[in-house]
Amino acid sequence: MPITIDKILAASPNTERGRPTQLSSDPKGERIAYASGKSIFLRSIDDPSASRQYIEHTTATTVARFSPSGYYVASGDVSGTVKVWDAIEGVNTKGTYPIISGRINDIAWDGDSQRLIAVGDGREKYGHCITADSGNSVGEISGHSAVINAVSIRQQRPLRAATGADDSSIVFLHGAPFKYANKLGGLHKGYVYGVGFSPDGNHLVSVGADRRIQLYDGKTGEATMQIGEGEHKGSIFGVSWAKDSKRIVTASADQTVKLWDVEAGKVVQSWRFGGEENVSIPDQQVGVVWPAGRSDGIVISLNLAGDLNYLAEGSQKPTRVVQGHNKSITALGTGNSGRSQTFWTGSFEGGVCSWDSDSGLGSRVEGSSHTNQVAAFTATPSRVYSVAWDDTLRIADTAGNIFIGEASKLTAQPRSMASADGRLFVATASGIDIFSKDSLVGSFPTKNFTPTAISAHGSLVAVGSDANTVYIYTIDASNKLTQKDKLENSTAAITVLSFSPNGAFLAAGNSSGKIAVYDTSSWDIKTDRWSAHTSRVLSISWNSASTHAVTGSLDTNVFVWSLASPGKRVKAANAHKDGVFGTCWLDGGKKVATAGGDAALKIWNVSNLE
Repeated sequence: MPITIDKILAASPNTERGRPTQLSSDPKGERIAYASGKSIFLRSIDDPSASRQYIEHTTATTVARFSPSGYYVASGDVSGTVKVWDAIEGVNTKGTYPIISGRINDIAWDGDSQRLIAVGDGREKYGHCITADSGNSVGEISGHSAVINAVSIRQQRPLRAATGADDSSIVFLHGAPFKYANKLGGLHKGYVYGVGFSPDGNHLVSVGADRRIQLYDGKTGEATMQIGEGEHKGSIFGVSWAKDSKRIVTASADQTVKLWDVEAGKVVQSWRFGGEENVSIPDQQVGVVWPAGRSDGIVISLNLAGDLNYLAEGSQKPTRVVQGHNKSITALGTGNSGRSQTFWTGSFEGGVCSWDSDSGLGSRVEGSSHTNQVAAFTATPSRVYSVAWDDTLRIADTAGNIFIGEASKLTAQPRSMASADGRLFVATASGIDIFSKDSLVGSFPTKNFTPTAISAHGSLVAVGSDANTVYIYTIDASNKLTQKDKLENSTAAITVLSFSPNGAFLAAGNSSGKIAVYDTSSWDIKTDRWSAHTSRVLSISWNSASTHAVTGSLDTNVFVWSLASPGKRVKAANAHKDGVFGTCWLDGGKKVATAGGDAALKIWNVSNLE
């Protein structure tokens, strides 16, 4: 019964208000690279559901750049470490190099894919130049008095490099080895956020917080002309050249992306997001890349919300918008049918997305979303219900992909949610809230324990506690809960409960990684051999036949278990960096979807179930 990866639905790029996000494309224009959480994702431009994930960084990543050869990627993180690795499979680290004592903001490769310059926020220095294969020093990055935000290397000889920093200046460097040549101050009046040599090496451009687009001679570094004065109304966070070296594209906090004819100094086309009059902070454009090697001229921009917008000349609207999460996914839900092709994810900061399992593409659920961590989902064919740590229950219309109505206030912070026979049951820090027909119809306080998990089937409601106990209740027509049994076999706090679809079994996972399965006809233990997790069990999902379950844990692993052969299991090791928070079955039990702390979704093939 092997489990193999089918698709990695990549997390969205990291974004931060007031800071640019660097995007990179490979030389063929087939993939883009970006940082998200502690991972780097290499994502297909034509098929955004096809990705590779690099997981060797141990701290939050900040930037990734393809080498000009396309064979390697250099990526940096907040600790000042740069890693060079294989771009084809997203594995096989070639080198790990400590560059500075703080955040890496940008990386640039030379035209031979042999040297790279990494810059950022260091204590002793703001950047360094090394060889990619050995990490040997090949120059000093000096001349700035503040954090360096951007770097670019001329791809032709004689080698030149340029850096832009918070000291409002550009430093021009000669190489190799790279050394200070001259400093261009007084042109920019604010932070410099982006620099870039044209592909032919004849020009250099810089952009920044003062909304200025400044051009320089690519060989000498002399300032030549300013273009577009007054066109952008907000900080310019990103700039990228077309492969013909005659046009550039800029991304700005004024919610626009602009395409420029460099020689004429004029805007060729402007795309505005969020409406003409609306000031929409999430629509600020914080990154842009013009992928080389493509015939369609697609430009990809990034907004503060993490959306990747595909832009084409002649079209005012994006031809495609790729959405997802860039914070940990804390909840995963699917419909009640065994063959649901839509599932939902909720993240640490309250965002909710719906996903089509066939295309692998997600879209943000519109409307007034949660404002804090999403804790759980449950769904009907037409609606999806979510609860979050903003102490509310919200309802989304699945057809319109939009939140509807007002949020329902819960009695306390929710821990888990379940549904059965038209009712919703929410386990909160103080008891059980019961909803029917989208209205609160009862609250059942638990005086002797704090609920930690809940599951329901028919008239049965199982509630887990922090006192290592599962309480079994029945509910009557008047929505009254009556305790029927108490299961005290667990050696640790109950963290997740799940009834099988046929109601014959109840699986209970605890904080030490152990899972017990109970026979609901007698409440005897069916098996307690599902015990391979080494940390808190966060999710248990049964297949539609009630014969197998998939589980996820804080230990980052996914297991598929069999009731018939409880000693056998299939493992997907390190499935999600920082823990697996959600699991569900798809495609009639042939596939499994998982989500976790890396903000990514993964779909796995599961075959030959025994």
